[in-house]
Amino acid sequence: MLTQEGRASLSVISDLNRLKLELNQMPAVDVCDYVADLPPERRAIAFRLLSKDQATDVFEYLDPDVREELIGALHDAQLCQIVEAMRPDDRAELFDELPAGVVRRLIQQLSPGERRATATILGYPEGTAGRVMTTEYVRLRQGLTVSQALSKIRMNDRDKETVYYAYVTDDNRKLVQVVSLRQLLFSLPDALIRDIASDRVLKVRTDTPQEEVAQLMKRYDLLALPVVDREDRLVGIVTIDDVVDILEEEATEDIQRIAGVGGGDESSLSHPLQKIQNRLPWLVGIMALYIGASSAIAPFQKTISLVPVLAVIMPLFSNTGGTVGIQALTVTIRSLGVGEVTPLDTLRILRKELLAGVVTALALGSTMILLSLIWTPASTRWVAIVAGLVMATNTVVAVTLGTLLPMALKRLKLDPALVSGPLVTTLLDSIGFILFLSLITFSLNVLRLPAS
Repeated sequence: MLTQEGRASLSVISDLNRLKLELNQMPAVDVCDYVADLPPERRAIAFRLLSKDQATDVFEYLDPDVREELIGALHDAQLCQIVEAMRPDDRAELFDELPAGVVRRLIQQLSPGERRATATILGYPEGTAGRVMTTEYVRLRQGLTVSQALSKIRMNDRDKETVYYAYVTDDNRKLVQVVSLRQLLFSLPDALIRDIASDRVLKVRTDTPQEEVAQLMKRYDLLALPVVDREDRLVGIVTIDDVVDILEEEATEDIQRIAGVGGGDESSLSHPLQKIQNRLPWLVGIMALYIGASSAIAPFQKTISLVPVLAVIMPLFSNTGGTVGIQALTVTIRSLGVGEVTPLDTLRILRKELLAGVVTALALGSTMILLSLIWTPASTRWVAIVAGLVMATNTVVAVTLGTLLPMALKRLKLDPALVSGPLVTTLLDSIGFILFLSLITFSLNVLRLPAS
C-alpha cells in the first residue's frame, strides 16, 4: 500500500529516469494511487514513464474519470498498445464507461482477434455471466496425454488469465470435463486427460445473473467458473478477481439504495452533478410521501392544540421506529444478497425477528413512557402510557415490514434493495403518527381523559 511517506518520497524525485525506475518497480495498484493523486497536467507525463506491461496493469486500476482524461492526453499509438494488451473482460468494462465515439475509434484499432473477443462480451446483457467473463482460458482435448497437455499449456497458454483449471471439450467445443493443474502435475505423463479429468463440471450459462455466479463460486471455493452458451459450448470463464468486483458492486448498490441513493455507483469523489442526479429524485419522492403523512396528521390539529406536549413526543416515533425498520431491512437484504436465505425461509426469519422485536418493543416502550413522564404535566400523565404502547406497537410493525417487504420483492424477481431506508422510515412514521394521534383523540373524546 502506498503510504503518505511513499507519496512524499516520489514527489521530491526530479530526475525522470529515476522516477521511471521507481514506478516500474512498484505494484501496479500503488502506481495507480500515485498517478490518480497527481494534478491533471502531470498525470500523462508520469503515465508515459511506465513500461508497456506496467501501463496496462495501472490503466485497469484507474477510475473511469482518470482513464478518460488519459485517453485524451496519450498518443494514439501508446493508447492502442494499452487497450490491445488489456484482457477482454477488462476492455469491455472500459468501453462501457467511455463515450460511444471514443469506443468506436478504439475498436477499429484493435487486432481482429481482440476485436472479436471484445464484441462477444459486449454482446451480452449487463449484469450477466457473459458480460463479466473473459475469453482467455485453457482448453484441452480429451485425447491428449498429461505430458502433451502440460506442453500445450507451456507453449500456448502462458498469457491466459488463469491456468489453475483446464477445461476439456469435444470437437464441437462442448464442455465435458474439467481438470486442475494439481491433477496434471501429479499424474503420470502418459495418462490420458479423459481418464483423470472430472465429469462433474460446475458451470453457468451466459445469461446467468452475475450475483448467482458470485454466490456459486463463493459456496464451492472456486478460482474460476466456466461459462457456456445454450448449446453447452464453452465461451469463457469467470475468475475470482471478477467475483470480488461483483460482490463489491452489488454491496455498494444495495447500501446506497437502502440509504436512498440511486444509481449504485456514486463515490465520495463523484462529480457533483452525478450526486444530484442520484440523490435528488429520491429526496423529492420522500417529500411526496411525507405529504401523505402530513395530510394524515392534519385532521388531528385540534388534538395537538389541546395536548401541546404531543409535539415534543412525536419526533421520538419518527427517529426510533425508522431505525428499527432499517436494522431489520438491512439484515434481511444482506442475507438475501449473499444467498444465506431465500423467500422460502420467510416465516422462519419472521419468527426470529418478532422474538427479538418483542423484547426490543418492551424496552423502547418503557423508555418512551419514562421520557414522556418527564415532559407531560401531572394531569396528562396518561399520554405517556399511550406513547409507550404506540412505541412498542410501532417497533413490532417495523421489524415485520423490514423482513416481509424485501422477501416479497425477491419473490417477485425484483431487487430487495428497492425497499430503501427512507421509504420504510416514512411509512413507519405515518403509521406511528396516525396510531398515536388516533388513540389520543379517542382518549379525549370517548374516554373523556383530561387534556390539561
